[in-house]
Amino acid sequence: MHAMQYEITLPADYDMDIIRERVASKGHLLDGFPGLGVKTYLMRERGVHGSPVNQYAPFYLWNTEQGMNSFLWGAGFQGIVRDFGRPVVQHWIGVAYAEGGAADATARVAVCERTPVAAAAHLPGLVADAARETAELASESGVLYAAAGIDPRTWELLRFSVREHAESGAPGDVYQVLHVSQPERDLLAKGSQW
Repeated sequence: MHAMQYEITLPADYDMDIIRERVASKGHLLDGFPGLGVKTYLMRERGVHGSPVNQYAPFYLWNTEQGMNSFLWGAGFQGIVRDFGRPVVQHWIGVAYAEGGAADATARVAVCERTPVAAAAHLPGLVADAARETAELASESGVLYAAAGIDPRTWELLRFSVREHAESGAPGDVYQVLHVSQPERDLLAKGSQW
């Protein structure tokens, strides 16, 4: 599994209905995309769920590198580049994935927490803990699914969850979910990814 996200930060006075309309008209285009486990179309709106910014920030869990590459080098991502410029694409190697008890509920919010990995961290223990914490996160009320990954270039640990309702005090950035494309969500390997 590969996790991927790009964040497009928009002006404070940007009409976020433009992003809502974009997703409403184009979101379905990845509903059958080969190699894609799940794409969660995310948006942060200034002042909502404590967000200081307006931002469009889709998040992907890929089953295959071929699918991810087909997207990045294909028409879908080129539409983003054409409309917003080429964003930095963040990428994490999958550590764990778990389905939640609310797996079939309507996704309304997502929470993304990023923490640096200390230079002295014992990596085998760190990823084992992250896998256990992902299962615990998925077992929380209202969670559809949860994932964890590590970026070994920056040594950043990512914890990501999709929920049917906002959790007050959730650590990390809280996003509104506009659409979910999940052509191969059922094929995402459960549990630890090693």
